[in-house]
Amino acid sequence: MLTTKPSYYIRFLNLIDALDRMNPGKKLDSIEESLLDNILLSFHAKQSILVGDLISMAEIGSQATLHGRLKNLSAMGYIKMIANEDGRKKEVIPTKSAIKRYEEISKCLEKAVKAS
Repeated sequence: MLTTKPSYYIRFLNLIDALDRMNPGKKLDSIEESLLDNILLSFHAKQSILVGDLISMAEIGSQATLHGRLKNLSAMGYIKMIANEDGRKKEVIPTKSAIKRYEEISKCLEKAVKAS
């Protein structure tokens, strides 16, 4: 049965859409979102995540696609890739911009739930 009252999730989606419209050059596609989610989760758990770990996530895309999306995230200022001691592997970490993005998403979620 359809209701006329929007659900919390619908409110949340509308708030996220408004957030994306305020930053049109930084809108992420689903693959970029998934990569950034994994990067931020690893960072929060204080575990390093390497470029190789991310481009081997075949369930979200091919290696070439994932590598391209990592370049996009870097160009948008959401991640940094830092070479390890011998320079053969690169650790991926979120930038302050990425952390701020997730703080804004959290605020959207809070607003959606409180708007009842």
